[in-house]
Amino acid sequence: MGEIHVLVAAPGEVEADVLAVAVPEPAALTGPAATLDRELDGQLSDLVDSGEIRGNRDSATIVHAGAGGAKRVAVAGLGKPEELNADSVRTAAAALARRASFGGTIAWQLDDSLPVDLPDQARAVVDGVILGSYDPGQWKSKKPERREIERLVLVTNADLASQADRAQRVATWTNRARDLSNMPPNELTPERLAEIAQEISTEVSGLTVEAFGLEQARELGMGAFSAVAQGAENPAQMIVMRYEPEGAPDGRVLGLVGKAITFDTGGISIKPSEGMEDMKHDMSGGAAVVAAMGAIADFGIPVRTIAVVAATENMPDGGAYRPGDILTASNGKTIEVITTDAEGRLVLADALVHARGLGATHVVDLATLTGAMVIALGDIYAGVFANDDDWRERIIAAGAATGDRVWPMPMDPRYRRMIDSTYADMRNAGRYRIAGWQAGAELLKEFAGEGPWAHLDVAGPAFLRHGRGDYLSQPGGTGFGVRLLVELASSFA
Repeated sequence: MGEIHVLVAAPGEVEADVLAVAVPEPAALTGPAATLDRELDGQLSDLVDSGEIRGNRDSATIVHAGAGGAKRVAVAGLGKPEELNADSVRTAAAALARRASFGGTIAWQLDDSLPVDLPDQARAVVDGVILGSYDPGQWKSKKPERREIERLVLVTNADLASQADRAQRVATWTNRARDLSNMPPNELTPERLAEIAQEISTEVSGLTVEAFGLEQARELGMGAFSAVAQGAENPAQMIVMRYEPEGAPDGRVLGLVGKAITFDTGGISIKPSEGMEDMKHDMSGGAAVVAAMGAIADFGIPVRTIAVVAATENMPDGGAYRPGDILTASNGKTIEVITTDAEGRLVLADALVHARGLGATHVVDLATLTGAMVIALGDIYAGVFANDDDWRERIIAAGAATGDRVWPMPMDPRYRRMIDSTYADMRNAGRYRIAGWQAGAELLKEFAGEGPWAHLDVAGPAFLRHGRGDYLSQPGGTGFGVRLLVELASSFA
């Protein structure tokens, strides 16, 4: 898929393959839609009366009639007015992008009468078109015959050029994270992920990358990460990305930590075979961190940022770690292994300690950590756990602004008993078969160090087995977290 270029133009200055407007349900032709209807001598009104245009969510009606400098016009549905928000606009734009088999140039008329302000509309339309037209089938030998969308023009008199450019670049980086998540595990090994991170560093300024393997991890005392890695034939990599912009304030360093299990069999506690092919997505948190670092450097956000991405496979060979093993992490704390399929929190434990050791003052980790979180919040929200109220609220706000939505989860010291161990400082799986998402967060808190920390369990929205019925209608990786992290870094600068 080629890059979609985004422009802003005033009404009457547009040449496009299709000019789109959006309407709520039931369809009401007001504002730009009414203007377009008059230019078409009432054709849109006739389609509303016949029920072909209803304004329902995830709909788009294309009319083969020229108007407003375009060869065709389209009406996309926003859904019920009382539910209308930026995600409604994203979904409407994605619906049109999927139906625009003629490709070329889409012009979208922004509407200042909607309860979404114009800058947010602009970002939502860009997200919808770029994310909604993403094709996960990059490994198919025969592609569908359709012309790709090349340009998106936002039609408005408002000065939104900078917002449009920013949205386009963030959405493109998000799709790059999706590419990583969707890569097959025979291609995206830990070493290949490290190479891609290095390649990204050559595209932007101020970003450096280094990576080290199992031997150095052991020398650094990373007993938890090393245990997970020791059963894999493909060598593990601890990937460290540093962004050092000029003029960044002293005393604050943003730390991003990502789980990147490039394939998760469950280890000796092996997973059922059904659905195991989806375990290539178990590196989606790490993919978001890698792409977000590229985006942060691309924008030149003036905040020092360190990323640590723990990349390994979790395999059950003769050298694999076992249930019953006791591991010593790099901060000296010990962990009893109850199940080798709770490996994500083990690799993150050493990654968190390493990020703090490198100077991170404010840390957020992203991980497809627990199936319990999918049951709790489904595929729309990630759960956020934090040891600092202000840090948690900043992350929630970044998610709300960008569409990477997160929901606050409780951190209560009484949950700690769930990971109490008879033999070690803690166990890697919770007792009592309750609140499994909390057991993971409680373990990570033991390694989060001093200062604000938050854990995002992104197991639900990071990859989809089925489309969500919104602007993410395709199965596969979603790039969840890239938009949030860029917004977070911008607010932190």
